Amino acid sequence: MRRNASISLLAVGHACVDIYQGAVAALIPFFVAERHYGYAVASGIALSGSYGLTLAFVAVSGVGVAAYHPESARLARLASGGSHSAMSWFSLGGNIGFALAPVMVSLVIGHGSLRWTPLLALPALVGASLCVPVLGMLGRRQAGTAGTSAPTGEDDVSSFVRLSLAVVCRSVVFTGLSTFIALYARQRTGGGTTAGTVALFLLFLGGAVGSVLGGALAGRYDRVRVCRWSYLLSVAAVAGVLYVPGPAMFLCVALTSAGLYVPFSLQVTLGQDYLPSRVGTASGVTLGLTVSVGGLVSPLLGHLADTTSLRTALTPLTVLPALSALLFATLPEPAAPRPQQAVPIRESV
Repeated sequence: MRRNASISLLAVGHACVDIYQGAVAALIPFFVAERHYGYAVASGIALSGSYGLTLAFVAVSGVGVAAYHPESARLARLASGGSHSAMSWFSLGGNIGFALAPVMVSLVIGHGSLRWTPLLALPALVGASLCVPVLGMLGRRQAGTAGTSAPTGEDDVSSFVRLSLAVVCRSVVFTGLSTFIALYARQRTGGGTTAGTVALFLLFLGGAVGSVLGGALAGRYDRVRVCRWSYLLSVAAVAGVLYVPGPAMFLCVALTSAGLYVPFSLQVTLGQDYLPSRVGTASGVTLGLTVSVGGLVSPLLGHLADTTSLRTALTPLTVLPALSALLFATLPEPAAPRPQQAVPIRESV
């Protein structure tokens, strides 16, 4: 019961945090409409840098999101006892936050203007309040009374580097689509803001399905195999987003998201198993740094879209899941972690 409660609270807190990653992408069409940003300028909002005060606040938000993930992933691994299924539920929280972001932004800003954005601070307050009981529950664990399946053994730096490269490729695809899919859906369907919101919602919601499915599949097959096949299937799904005509594009958006998110929580635990002596670092790289590096490509895609078209700019994204699959073909499946004595968690915020 304690494990379930801890994972549930961490998952809800994860949702509250990842709302802000999804909210930035959901705000882009409003910046284009109200402030007349071009594609390249608008895509830069999903990175660091400065377009004045707007980018300063976005950068601060990004720092907060990035700081949250390494420690939360470490705590989730501790609370889950090494369960792939439990880690997938933790990841699911983030996916739900992503999925709710465009809906929340549309409700808050869609019928008004960007001056209502301060209301978007509310989820952060909720997420912060959830940290306290989780730290309390984990802190009350007595040393030696329970075992955790913490990763043990020697660091496999080579495998971790290859894993990180695969995650970067996946990040470029997802960041590129999340940045431009709302605008692309509006162009392709002529459905206006509604079409863009639906496409972005499906992109994020499909990730929720993929995360849970990934945890279930990892319980039956090894993680490396599940990730490799998922990326191969994602190649066809991304191509479908760009080239399948009509409303079927929305189905391809959902399949793309599921395909890219099946490996998500599995990559986190793989990274922790490849670097057992530096679990926090492994979590920070797989959840944070690789996402940021992937996001650096968005302005390049935006510049290409400004000079050609969105479809032309997004076409290279069909190749990257294949590269991730090739990298996973070179990775070993780590041995199952051995239980070790629980370590008390310092109760702090």
